[in-house]
Amino acid sequence: MSVPISITINGKIYESEVDSRLLLVQYLRETLRLTGTHVGCDTSSCGACTIIVDGKAIKSCTMLAAQAHGATIITIEGLANNGALHPLQESFKEEHGLQCGFCTPGMIMTALQLLEDNPQPSEAEIRHGLEGNYCRCTGYHNIVKAIYHASRKMGKEVVHG
Repeated sequence: MSVPISITINGKIYESEVDSRLLLVQYLRETLRLTGTHVGCDTSSCGACTIIVDGKAIKSCTMLAAQAHGATIITIEGLANNGALHPLQESFKEEHGLQCGFCTPGMIMTALQLLEDNPQPSEAEIRHGLEGNYCRCTGYHNIVKAIYHASRKMGKEVVHG
Protein backbone atom coordinates (compact mmCIF):
# COMPACT_ATOMS: atom_id res chain seq x y z
CA MET A 1 0.00 0.00 0.00
CA SER A 2 1.36 3.44 -0.98
CA VAL A 3 1.09 6.53 1.18
CA PRO A 4 1.93 10.13 0.33
CA ILE A 5 4.60 11.83 2.45
CA SER A 6 6.12 15.27 2.65
CA ILE A 7 9.36 15.64 4.60
CA THR A 8 11.82 18.51 4.93
CA ILE A 9 15.33 17.08 4.73
CA ASN A 10 18.37 19.32 5.05
CA GLY A 11 16.19 22.32 4.28
CA LYS A 12 14.57 20.88 1.14
CA ILE A 13 11.00 19.59 0.94
CA TYR A 14 10.58 16.10 -0.54
CA GLU A 15 7.14 14.81 -1.55
CA SER A 16 6.82 11.15 -2.43
CA GLU A 17 4.52 8.16 -2.59
CA VAL A 18 6.12 5.40 -0.52
CA ASP A 19 5.28 1.84 0.40
CA SER A 20 3.80 1.94 3.90
CA ARG A 21 6.46 -0.58 5.05
CA LEU A 22 9.48 1.39 3.76
CA LEU A 23 11.98 2.23 6.47
CA LEU A 24 13.14 5.83 6.73
CA VAL A 25 16.76 4.75 6.25
CA GLN A 26 15.78 3.03 2.99
CA TYR A 27 13.92 6.13 1.82
CA LEU A 28 16.95 8.31 2.51
CA ARG A 29 19.48 5.98 0.90
CA GLU A 30 17.58 4.31 -1.93
CA THR A 31 14.98 6.86 -2.96
CA LEU A 32 16.76 10.15 -2.26
CA ARG A 33 20.35 8.83 -2.66
CA LEU A 34 21.42 10.46 0.63
CA THR A 35 23.88 7.66 1.29
CA GLY A 36 25.75 9.27 4.18
CA THR A 37 23.26 7.61 6.53
CA HIS A 38 24.62 4.09 6.85
CA VAL A 39 22.94 0.75 7.53
CA GLY A 40 25.11 -1.29 9.83
CA CYS A 41 23.18 -3.92 11.72
CA ASP A 42 19.50 -4.03 10.70
CA THR A 43 18.63 -4.39 14.39
CA SER A 44 18.92 -0.78 15.68
CA SER A 45 21.96 -1.72 17.77
CA CYS A 46 24.83 0.06 16.01
CA GLY A 47 23.72 3.68 15.53
CA ALA A 48 25.24 4.03 12.03
CA CYS A 49 21.87 5.24 10.71
CA THR A 50 21.38 8.01 13.29
CA ILE A 51 19.83 11.23 11.97
CA ILE A 52 18.08 14.21 13.57
CA VAL A 53 14.27 14.16 13.33
CA ASP A 54 12.47 17.21 14.69
CA GLY A 55 15.48 18.06 16.85
CA LYS A 56 16.07 14.57 18.27
CA ALA A 57 18.64 11.96 17.33
CA ILE A 58 16.94 8.78 16.14
CA LYS A 59 18.04 5.58 14.48
CA SER A 60 16.41 5.81 11.07
CA CYS A 61 16.16 2.02 10.79
CA THR A 62 13.57 2.13 13.60
CA MET A 63 11.16 4.49 11.85
CA LEU A 64 8.98 4.09 8.78
CA ALA A 65 9.24 6.77 6.11
CA ALA A 66 5.48 7.30 6.47
CA GLN A 67 5.97 8.11 10.17
CA ALA A 68 8.29 10.96 9.17
CA HIS A 69 5.52 12.72 7.21
CA GLY A 70 5.63 16.40 8.17
CA ALA A 71 8.96 16.06 9.98
CA THR A 72 12.10 18.15 9.64
CA ILE A 73 15.18 15.97 9.25
CA ILE A 74 18.90 16.67 9.25
CA THR A 75 21.27 14.05 7.84
CA ILE A 76 25.05 14.10 7.76
CA GLU A 77 24.81 15.70 4.29
CA GLY A 78 23.01 18.67 5.82
CA LEU A 79 25.68 19.66 8.32
CA ALA A 80 28.20 21.35 6.04
CA ASN A 81 27.32 24.95 5.23
CA ASN A 82 28.32 26.29 1.79
CA GLY A 83 31.17 23.82 1.61
CA ALA A 84 32.43 24.57 5.14
CA LEU A 85 32.42 21.59 7.47
CA HIS A 86 30.38 21.72 10.66
CA PRO A 87 32.59 22.06 13.79
CA LEU A 88 31.85 18.41 14.64
CA GLN A 89 33.01 17.28 11.21
CA GLU A 90 36.12 19.46 11.50
CA SER A 91 36.87 18.06 14.94
CA PHE A 92 36.53 14.45 13.83
CA LYS A 93 39.07 15.24 11.11
CA GLU A 94 41.43 17.20 13.38
CA GLU A 95 41.33 14.75 16.28
CA HIS A 96 41.39 11.60 14.11
CA GLY A 97 37.96 10.55 15.36
CA LEU A 98 37.48 8.13 12.51
CA GLN A 99 39.26 5.16 11.11
CA CYS A 100 37.26 3.26 8.51
CA GLY A 101 34.55 5.96 8.67
CA PHE A 102 31.55 3.66 8.58
CA CYS A 103 30.21 4.66 12.01
CA THR A 104 31.23 8.31 11.67
CA PRO A 105 27.96 9.79 10.31
CA GLY A 106 25.96 8.18 13.11
CA MET A 107 28.53 9.22 15.72
CA ILE A 108 28.47 12.82 14.50
CA MET A 109 24.66 12.98 14.43
CA THR A 110 24.46 11.48 17.93
CA ALA A 111 27.10 13.97 19.10
CA LEU A 112 25.07 16.80 17.57
CA GLN A 113 22.14 15.89 19.82
CA LEU A 114 24.45 15.41 22.80
CA LEU A 115 25.96 18.89 22.37
CA GLU A 116 22.53 20.41 21.84
CA ASP A 117 21.44 18.98 25.21
CA ASN A 118 24.78 19.57 26.97
CA PRO A 119 27.07 22.09 25.21
CA GLN A 120 30.03 21.43 27.53
CA PRO A 121 29.96 17.70 28.41
CA SER A 122 32.60 15.89 30.42
CA GLU A 123 34.42 12.88 29.01
CA ALA A 124 32.14 10.59 31.04
CA GLU A 125 29.03 12.35 29.70
CA ILE A 126 30.30 12.00 26.11
CA ARG A 127 30.98 8.29 26.60
CA HIS A 128 27.51 7.83 28.12
CA GLY A 129 25.92 9.77 25.25
CA LEU A 130 27.55 7.47 22.68
CA GLU A 131 26.38 4.22 24.30
CA GLY A 132 23.97 3.45 21.44
CA ASN A 133 26.66 3.77 18.77
CA TYR A 134 29.28 1.15 17.95
CA CYS A 135 32.70 1.60 16.42
CA ARG A 136 34.64 -1.53 15.63
CA CYS A 137 37.89 0.24 14.73
CA THR A 138 38.89 3.07 17.05
CA GLY A 139 38.27 2.11 20.64
CA TYR A 140 36.36 5.44 20.99
CA HIS A 141 39.25 7.43 22.48
CA ASN A 142 39.67 9.79 19.52
CA ILE A 143 35.92 9.97 18.95
CA VAL A 144 35.49 11.24 22.51
CA LYS A 145 38.39 13.67 22.00
CA ALA A 146 36.79 14.94 18.78
CA ILE A 147 33.43 15.59 20.45
CA TYR A 148 35.10 17.30 23.40
CA HIS A 149 37.14 19.42 20.96
CA ALA A 150 33.99 20.33 19.01
CA SER A 151 32.19 21.35 22.21
CA ARG A 152 34.99 23.80 22.97
CA LYS A 153 35.05 25.07 19.38
CA MET A 154 31.32 25.60 19.28
CA GLY A 155 31.08 27.39 22.61
CA LYS A 156 27.60 28.79 22.93
CA GLU A 157 26.76 28.56 19.20
CA VAL A 158 23.44 27.15 18.13
CA VAL A 159 24.10 23.53 17.16
CA HIS A 160 21.21 23.12 14.66
CA GLY A 161 21.42 25.62 11.87
